[in-house]
Amino acid sequence: MKLDGIASFVAVAEEGSISEAARRLSLSKSVISERLAELERGLGATLLHRTTRRMSVTEDGLAFLERARRILREVSDATTDLAERRGALSGPMRIAAPVTFGRMHLGPALYPFLAANPGIELTLDLDDRRVDIASGVYDGVVRHGAIADSRLMIWRLAPSRRMLVASAAYLARCGVPATTAELHAHKGIFYTNRGASDWRFATPQGLEIVRAAFGLRVNNGDMMRDAALAGLGIALLPLFIAGPDIRQGRLQIIDVGVLPVSEFIYLAHPEGRRPSAKLRAVAAHLHATFGEPPYWEDGVP
Repeated sequence: MKLDGIASFVAVAEEGSISEAARRLSLSKSVISERLAELERGLGATLLHRTTRRMSVTEDGLAFLERARRILREVSDATTDLAERRGALSGPMRIAAPVTFGRMHLGPALYPFLAANPGIELTLDLDDRRVDIASGVYDGVVRHGAIADSRLMIWRLAPSRRMLVASAAYLARCGVPATTAELHAHKGIFYTNRGASDWRFATPQGLEIVRAAFGLRVNNGDMMRDAALAGLGIALLPLFIAGPDIRQGRLQIIDVGVLPVSEFIYLAHPEGRRPSAKLRAVAAHLHATFGEPPYWEDGVP
């Protein structure tokens, strides 16, 4: 049984196709197929159902998959430990992050870190959908939101202030709300990956939930900002997205007398698994780079 065959099987099982697994591992499809066939012959079991459109994992494959992941993690951790003994940060690392934050802030923060640590082989997956950090696919997940998942170990990277914002044209047309009650008469631009389409505020009396009419529901922060700039309604946006437009006067802050529920940028990793030195180094680097308060809040009251 060869490690490259195990790695190929795990990649196909997670990606759902040989083509995607080949892209992930930077190999040809024929090499992936050969390694899978050799692994199945060695195990005497069929691990994958092959169809014209997609690969699916068999019952034997599911039984083998978690152990296969564990084998790859152990080998990776052993290699990393040896490198750390020599004072180097090296080896593969896979991190997931939201698209807009990744493009605007995470990437620019990581580039100098990777340049200073060329032995690290980082795969950065940008996707606005939530991923299951407990699955073991990722070493860490950068998230934006409230910290509530008890299955996760959390490193806070930065606080994340959010503001209700709208364009001057929208406010001139529809009026400027001064209380949360007045928000109900307005159109909202909502982020669909949060589930419920509402705004949540921390008041002296407790949590207050406001549901405005739909102006737009979308699963991407860039498009929420663009919709607000286009005058489609009010958006509750983090300053890491809205800061430049607020500073340049393209979006106006709406003060309704209470603040949105506190949120953070944080790096999560699975409970019960010792984080590698390189993941701890990434967390420390990001925290120092973002600052507290973070640099994207500069110039915003």
